[in-house]
Amino acid sequence: MIRGIESCKLRILSMGRKPQKNDSLPGSLDMLILRTLSLHELHGYGIVQFIQQSSANELLVEEGSLYPALQRLELNGWIDGIWGVTSNHRRARIYKITATGRKQLAVETRKYAKLTLAIARVMGAE
Repeated sequence: MIRGIESCKLRILSMGRKPQKNDSLPGSLDMLILRTLSLHELHGYGIVQFIQQSSANELLVEEGSLYPALQRLELNGWIDGIWGVTSNHRRARIYKITATGRKQLAVETRKYAKLTLAIARVMGAE
């Protein structure tokens, strides 16, 4: 804690769970997954770990949110999942981003940039 400012981890909501004050903006999970898969082909747990580690443990993706999102992204044709074997020799679906997914990531990135700029303007307004 820094001079009365609480550290607050952001959680990605699972379906049907009641929102809490430290939950993230809706829709951000798709963008985070697409961004992660644009860098690495990973299984579900690897995606969760990458997001958590690369956010300095500030973003926590719940399992109940991740797998429905992966299914939705796959149905949209933005990612492909194939059965493979992890480094621990366990069977898992390994996901990779598609060309259409890369285009969608560009769209989501632009929307995110506009949103954060708009929020920054409001926060800086006097």
